[in-house]
Amino acid sequence: MDNVELIAQLRAIVARVDALSDRAQQLAAENRSLRQQQEQLAGERAQLLAKNEQARSRVEAMIARLKSLEQHT
Repeated sequence: MDNVELIAQLRAIVARVDALSDRAQQLAAENRSLRQQQEQLAGERAQLLAKNEQARSRVEAMIARLKSLEQHT
């Protein structure tokens, strides 16, 4: 193998390493974005669960008041 072939192979290896490095950076950025989305969705879910619990409590209180009114009539 002569120097020209070695240089060509080295350049190909360097290009491949650069491409892999770029891809790794893209994947890291995507991973960060997905983790942020996951945290946001978990927060939204917690809020919705809290609102659901509040609504359930209000409905139960209304039912109890209606039953109380029925008993007094």
